[in-house]
Amino acid sequence: EFILLGLTQNQKVQMILLFFFLLFYMIILPGNVLIILTVWWDSQLGSPMYFFLANLAFLDICYCSVTPPKMLADFFSHRKTISYSACMAQLFFLHFLGGAEAFLLMVMAYDRYVAICKPLRYTKLVNRGVCCVLVGATWGAGFIHGIILFALSIHLPLCGPNILDNFFCDVHQLVKLACANTYIVELLMFLNNGVVIVMCFTLLLISYTVLLLKLWTQSPRANNKVASTCVSHIIVVFVMCGPAMYLYGLPFQAVPMEKVVAVFHTVIFPLTNAMIYTLRNKEIKDSMWKL
Repeated sequence: EFILLGLTQNQKVQMILLFFFLLFYMIILPGNVLIILTVWWDSQLGSPMYFFLANLAFLDICYCSVTPPKMLADFFSHRKTISYSACMAQLFFLHFLGGAEAFLLMVMAYDRYVAICKPLRYTKLVNRGVCCVLVGATWGAGFIHGIILFALSIHLPLCGPNILDNFFCDVHQLVKLACANTYIVELLMFLNNGVVIVMCFTLLLISYTVLLLKLWTQSPRANNKVASTCVSHIIVVFVMCGPAMYLYGLPFQAVPMEKVVAVFHTVIFPLTNAMIYTLRNKEIKDSMWKL
């Protein structure tokens, strides 16, 4: 087993954090469930954009079921431990679902590109069958991403210390415990993690910038609604990719404030992604109130 040091050793601080995390979950988690139910219930929200939004909300709920439950339970424990198998499972699902979410954001960018640049062919290029294939592809790509990191981690020779200075299991902490030269493993992890997330972020940022410029040059007033949707997408791209690049984009060195950034990346931000879209979309807000 591994011993987790958690966010803090101070019991009073732990209880304060527990209160705020539970409060956050009781408000935001039902909101994500409500988004999924609203898209499923309202036939007027049958466009691909809302289909992808419901899938994003579902992915966020799954992603936030990997590390937070264990973290919240550990607030009540003086000795925080996790078994080797549970650690490997946590690591795999964290990167599997995180990768799937990053690829889903790219699919959503493609959807906005077709809607803006090829509006007459939109219903043909992005029909329900294509949407299902694209969503399935994001899950498949996320699985490959997660299984590669899992395979690299499970072969690490662990024969010394078993203390992880964090509240969950991740590749960085395991590499530090390995009793062997891990340069090649760290390089492969960086290529699979850091390079992929930086490339996704760069491509998403470029694509949305081009789309916004195209909208602005065509008709600034007529495209306010579409532009608002694109801005929401850009905010989510920064919210998701920013902490990920900070955590995984600096290979072979310790990351300052790693625990704080990890909390926002694995606990806070994921549940807010779908809410950001919803708060800037009048149609889905009206449908939610009706439901």
